[in-house]
Parts: sequence; C-alpha cells; structure tokens
Amino acid sequence: MPPVSVVGVASLAEPAFPGDDGSVDPGLAAALTTYATDGDLGPVLVALARARVLVPVVAVRGDTAADGDKEADMATVMLTGADGRKGLLAFSALETLRRWRPEARPVPVWAREAARAALAEGATALLLDLAGTVPVVVETDDLEHLAAGAELVLVGGSWGWTRQS
Repeated sequence: MPPVSVVGVASLAEPAFPGDDGSVDPGLAAALTTYATDGDLGPVLVALARARVLVPVVAVRGDTAADGDKEADMATVMLTGADGRKGLLAFSALETLRRWRPEARPVPVWAREAARAALAEGATALLLDLAGTVPVVVETDDLEHLAAGAELVLVGGSWGWTRQS
C-alpha cells in the first residue's frame, strides 16, 4: 500500500528532512559567523528563509488523573521578557539545543514554519540559539515577513523583503 500524504504535510514514509543528523545548515552557519563578526542580521534572515531549525518540546506537568497519577503534556517553549513580550525558542543544531536543555525533544521544522507558530501563539520574536555562541533574535516585521514566506534581498546596498507572486 503506498504511503498516504496530504497536500502540504509530509507522509510518515517520507520525512520532511531525510538524512538530517541535527547539524546546522551550512548556509545558516556561515550567516551566523558573519552576524557574530559584523552584527548584520540580513544574511541570517536570508539563510533562515531556506533553513531547517529545531524547535524544542519539553514535558510539562499536567493535571492529576482521577486515579492519582500525574499526567504530563508536551509543549514548545516560550520565553517572556521583562517587558511582557514573548519569544519562541528555536535552535540551528542539535548541539545548541542540547546545550540549552539536554532532555528537550527536537522537532525539525522550516524556520518560516517556526515563525508562523510563534506569531500564532502571540509571540513577537523567534529566539534562535539561545544557548549558542551566537544567539539571534528575529522580531517584529522580520518575523512577520519570514512567516509569510518572503525572502530578504540586497538591493543597492540595502536589505529589502520581497515576495514571489
């Protein structure tokens, strides 16, 4: 029997990231190195438009069942800043995720999907590699453009978002 697939959803027989060993995407790694050197977020946003990230899922204590057993739920992780803004955590590689919390389960998704999830949960930022050597915050307009599938391009020395129709 052939694998069943739904438009836009990967089949269980066909993983979205076959052969993924948890390493950082080479383009994203280069962009993060550039960002660490000159602080230019542009190359990171370009790379994220095409990169896989790992969203951590952790166990949280659920309700107590009728028989007295405690239940656990799985949840993505949001951080709330002192100003009340929320950010969804994501990591470029399994190494940085494990450095943050070894027991977290990595869920591989396209960065644009992580951006959509962040916005859907009321977050204003995607926090990339919080425990890495180069943490990055993608927020506000950049987060919305990334979630919408737009791409950042360099035009005449300035960055601008573009969308294919």
